[in-house]
Amino acid sequence: MKNLKVVVAEDEILILMGLKSNLESLGCIVIGEATNGKELIDIVLEKKPDLIIADINLPILDGLEALDIINQKMNIPSLIVSEYDDEELIQRASEIGVLGYLIKPIDESDLKAAIEIAISKFEEINKLKKELEETKDALESRKIIEKAKGIVMERLQLKEDDAMKFLQKKSRNSNKKLVDVAKDIIEADKAFRLD
Repeated sequence: MKNLKVVVAEDEILILMGLKSNLESLGCIVIGEATNGKELIDIVLEKKPDLIIADINLPILDGLEALDIINQKMNIPSLIVSEYDDEELIQRASEIGVLGYLIKPIDESDLKAAIEIAISKFEEINKLKKELEETKDALESRKIIEKAKGIVMERLQLKEDDAMKFLQKKSRNSNKKLVDVAKDIIEADKAFRLD
């Protein structure tokens, strides 16, 4: 949590000062303070913090609306602060990707726990997204390679294993990735087909 860059949005100055003080006690660096939802969006987009802590009841745009707009533009973990334990607000916060919900008054230990959980959840979500992307890419590559293998089998009258060895050898000899060799073969085959 040391040196975590945080933007805080709170329209009540005393609460804002208390939050800032607690965050600094925890080793965080408050790089921006907003008193309304529009200001929050502008500060976050400019400063790109590691964490956003926003009150729900901000003027101009409420905290959830502002966080929703931010989440569409960039991926930053956020905590929401409210005076109420309201199921509807909690549901809304969850739907837009808020990772924690704090109820005023907030003490330092509650804040510390909420930040640690939010950062941990955020890292886990990003790890899962990356794994999902890698799996999608691998499946897409596999489809391309299989298609090229089919073309090689047809054109060179090779068995499946031999066609795969042909692709692998071509990949090594040309110092290209297997999927790139496969794409080249598919493109070449399209050029030769007149239909």
